[in-house]
Amino acid sequence: MGNFTTSSILLLFLFSSVVTSLPLSTNSRWIVDDRGRRVKLACVNWASHMEPVLAEGLSKQPMDTIAKRIVSMGFNCVRFTWPLYLITNDSLASLTVRQSFQQLGLLESIAGIQANNPSIIDVSLIKAYQAVVSSLGKNNVMVILDNHISKPGWCCSNLDDNGFFGDKYFDPDLWITGLTRMATLFNGVTNVVGMSLRNEPRGPKQNINDWYKYMPKGAEAVHSANPNVLVILSGLSFDRDLSFLKNQQLKLTFSGKLVFEAHWYGFSDGQTTWVKDNPNEVCGRVATYMMNTSGYLVDQGYPLFIGEFGIDQSGANVNGNRYISCFLGVAAELDLDWALWTLAGSYYLRDGVVGLNEYYGAMDYNWCGARNSSFIQRISALQSPFRGPGLSEAKPHKVIFHPLTGLCITRKSLVRPLQLGPCTDAYPWSYSPQKTLVVKGTRFCLQTDASGTSVKLGIFCTGSNSKWETISDSKMHLSAKLRDGKSICLDVASDNTIITNGCKCISKDNTCDPSSQWFKLVDSTRSSTRVERSLLPYLPGKGLVPNHLVG
Repeated sequence: MGNFTTSSILLLFLFSSVVTSLPLSTNSRWIVDDRGRRVKLACVNWASHMEPVLAEGLSKQPMDTIAKRIVSMGFNCVRFTWPLYLITNDSLASLTVRQSFQQLGLLESIAGIQANNPSIIDVSLIKAYQAVVSSLGKNNVMVILDNHISKPGWCCSNLDDNGFFGDKYFDPDLWITGLTRMATLFNGVTNVVGMSLRNEPRGPKQNINDWYKYMPKGAEAVHSANPNVLVILSGLSFDRDLSFLKNQQLKLTFSGKLVFEAHWYGFSDGQTTWVKDNPNEVCGRVATYMMNTSGYLVDQGYPLFIGEFGIDQSGANVNGNRYISCFLGVAAELDLDWALWTLAGSYYLRDGVVGLNEYYGAMDYNWCGARNSSFIQRISALQSPFRGPGLSEAKPHKVIFHPLTGLCITRKSLVRPLQLGPCTDAYPWSYSPQKTLVVKGTRFCLQTDASGTSVKLGIFCTGSNSKWETISDSKMHLSAKLRDGKSICLDVASDNTIITNGCKCISKDNTCDPSSQWFKLVDSTRSSTRVERSLLPYLPGKGLVPNHLVG
């Protein structure tokens, strides 16, 4: 599995780097390049907003090495955080990297930066920030500048005085000044493709009226200073709520650049919700909440950028493990743009702890490689678009995506059973009003004969064993009925073969994990050369393969 994963990620990156022609703009709900072709933002967050005010990890590795590792993991973009005071507070802005770390007593980090990134150790903090953006650009990585906080530090809480307009550290006028300066500074820097105006508005002062009062001012200021960048706006309640836009549209003088941002973590729904309640019910409930508060925007013709999501990549957090399969299913179905939290394998200083290990980090503690390569594989299918303007390699069809593995249903050869494989090789399906799943361009439909056995392809598609309904609150169980009337669901065997089993966790049970049986039907216009070749024997006029080869 590891071999095809590496090659798939590389192919996706090469594909995106070849076709992307900057700057970016919007076409209805899609982000597109200047040729009008869909560009999917598959980003990772790189924190540079905490007390040292330097991109994390530069004491561990050269910035160019980190940029290349970002690319090797399949990301085409970085959401690069910055504190407002970096550009508005003269005493902070004038500090060199060395002086900033000396003030914090981070002598070991100074030695590491001196060894790995000597060119920035005695430059100002803003020059060091620019150097990282430049390094990312040299490696063909797009950048979104994210104003994460005002006063440098870990983010976020309801009571940190950084949360909303009028808070102690969040002066609206100073914010607009900072946005203007930052947009101006990076005007002409080609790989800076967007600016996220403010991370996770929150706290006791948050209100809709002030959001409408100040967010448009910030948006207009950024667009006026740098008309090339996407202008990305966050909602309320830690960027969970954009529902108010249903009642009052945002009025701006410009068009073709507006993107909305939302965040979604497992703990956003409660620290133990996914453990104490039935996972199917939780997934259905929180997915509905997400659609009502932000996801609906794609139907209204706006791009939606999930600026933060992520899990403890050690695998120790059951709450997070259950959430991520639900999240990936929704993200695949909507084909959303996104940014994983976070790149950092460790921090210089977080919440008073020097060298804190970041278990949400894509990088390991010493920034030498991926913390969890299987997780990087799992999200790789979502690093490339399934559909969108200019992406019409194949006629519209569906692929069957498996969020637990990040793989899709495919087949290595005509004599092999259906199994999971890279989504670049996914079988194209059509889903009929009669609820049959038919391989596109053929007469072969998906069938089951018995629980615990491999599914097959057949040409007699009227029986209950050929009708697949999405059941359970999660809408991710694909269920058919055997001839005796028993309901069974698609599942995955230990060798990645597609089988059927009794449907898991349909009841109130909270002790079971249904994720092996979660599949999502995803609309796609992406072609699969391998699949097209394997289907030639089924095409009209080519003859039919005997049933024993497809069963």
